[in-house]
Amino acid sequence: MPKAICFEEFGGPEVLKWTDVTVPEPGPGEVRVRHKAVGVNFVDVYQRSGLYKMPLPAIAGNEGAGVVEAVGEGVTLFKTGDRVAYAGTSGGGYCESRVIKADRLCLLPDAVSFEQAAGMMLKGLTVQYLVRRTYRVQAGETVVFHAAAGGVGTIACQWLRALGAKVIGTAGSEEKCELARQHGADYCINYRTENILERVQEITGGDGAAVVYDSVGKDTFETSLKCLRPRGLMVSFGNASGPVPPVDLLLLSQLGSLYLTRTGLATYIAKRSELEEASAELFEMVTSGKVKIEINRSFPLKDAAQAHRELEARRTTGSTILIPD
Repeated sequence: MPKAICFEEFGGPEVLKWTDVTVPEPGPGEVRVRHKAVGVNFVDVYQRSGLYKMPLPAIAGNEGAGVVEAVGEGVTLFKTGDRVAYAGTSGGGYCESRVIKADRLCLLPDAVSFEQAAGMMLKGLTVQYLVRRTYRVQAGETVVFHAAAGGVGTIACQWLRALGAKVIGTAGSEEKCELARQHGADYCINYRTENILERVQEITGGDGAAVVYDSVGKDTFETSLKCLRPRGLMVSFGNASGPVPPVDLLLLSQLGSLYLTRTGLATYIAKRSELEEASAELFEMVTSGKVKIEINRSFPLKDAAQAHRELEARRTTGSTILIPD
């Protein structure tokens, strides 16, 4: 029988179990995909821990790449044998084979490997909406991007460099800061040894940044607001350190009539047309060489719990993937 990583209760990595599953034939509008590679992301951790609630029992994972095995009635976008990839499915990805709605899949260019796709779909589509739609970054603007050496961060630094932005990254070690600079950050602040706000003020001559992208959450939220220029935008898109506590909106006024948004990928690719447009731009950035996808850690699919431990302990950089046997 096909195998999957399932969990029947919320908790730590130990709740993830290697389990036999039944994979049905695809119904109308559906496709069955055999995975070649699966991505690992912090949203998987949030779902497993219960921070993001989902019905139980559940299969973990939110992005993958593989080959179409069968198509259901009415499916015209794909055929058996097509190379495909997807992201943002609210679970179901950590498995050898699955059924998925056809309109959530993207046809994978030949120049993009399954491993690259599994390491870039969720992260790359996230960067696309952050820098092109949540805030359309312009050449010469100063951007602060937290966790700049992570999977999203290394893609973002490259994309922002291609846009001509001035990029200030943050990371938790000198090695990670160097990695961020190698991927396009003009500056990288080691938050363990440097004061983020003081360094941003120094780098910008006191002006502050046009936009701050923050996936860290609780630990950096207020500092991020203070790094902004007047009428700047704070984009919160993750909770690696825990959820942000309730916010006094008056603080936004006191710090310069700031804007604040909390985003999620699903909203930005809800329509098929939005998914196609965003994925086309992502594939162009990757196939043109402007953005390189680096897979720095790979685990067998059955070892997903260990991959979660490494991710939560911040022992990973770039993208981490799982490979079915």
